Amino acid sequence: MAFNFQTFRTRTLTAIIFVAVMMFGLLYNTWSFFILFSIVHFGAWLEYQKLVEQFNPDYKKTIAFHRYGMMIAGFCLMLFFTNDALAIGKIIFTQVGFFMGAAALILIPLVIFFESKNILVKNILFSFLGLLYISLPLALMIDLRTRWTEEAYQLSMTIPLLIIFSIWINDTMAYLVGSLIGKTQLSEISPKKTWEGTIGGIILTIVAISLLAYYTERISVSDAAVMSAFAAIAGTYGDLFESKLKRMAGVKDSGHIMPGHGGFLDRFDSLLFAAVAVWFYASLFIS
Repeated sequence: MAFNFQTFRTRTLTAIIFVAVMMFGLLYNTWSFFILFSIVHFGAWLEYQKLVEQFNPDYKKTIAFHRYGMMIAGFCLMLFFTNDALAIGKIIFTQVGFFMGAAALILIPLVIFFESKNILVKNILFSFLGLLYISLPLALMIDLRTRWTEEAYQLSMTIPLLIIFSIWINDTMAYLVGSLIGKTQLSEISPKKTWEGTIGGIILTIVAISLLAYYTERISVSDAAVMSAFAAIAGTYGDLFESKLKRMAGVKDSGHIMPGHGGFLDRFDSLLFAAVAVWFYASLFIS
């Protein structure tokens, strides 16, 4: 394939903007972190629903209250996991998330029952899957950013960054190693991925993150190694899961919000699985 300078320039510019926005959202403060992943949440939900419509046309029949109500219910989950760290005046987001979420659990089923002409269980299941696939992982990212006290505040910065950096390093190293020595296909879902690239990416991610932990001393090397391994492995499955959704929908990209790089799900597919894996480890072993 001939080198296309225009395509290269577009992809490069988009990547620079993406990284700049991500780093600002991740590093500036708790509010910027929350706003960043709130945008990702709604963008990913819209793309997810469009993908589902492609391989399940009946999903188009869902009423607006069902479609957007599930997004809001997922957002309530994110609000709940702010751990009282965010508030506007006396309005504490955690409490808002709890009460709005409880109301959604009651109202959404009732409205679907009375307003839908045909209640299809598979449509409800796909919406519930969206909560598990998109809303819960992003809520857990919010939890990791807000759960620790001031005495252990650096953990609130370190662990979310560890997840992001592990994913970026793993994607890059897996591609490079796979390009150099990859021969054995990892999965038919994503033909370009190889076992050699995948294993090489995971190993190099562990090494890179462990070295960062050693020199920065923000977290133990052993914890960093385990969490980076979890992030890299789970992230690979997240990539494959989204690739399966796109293959079922018959599309190349989940969206076009980032020219040359696809949509929200294309950029955050690995994170959605990695966040859950690292959250479990951090909840059990990081204090």
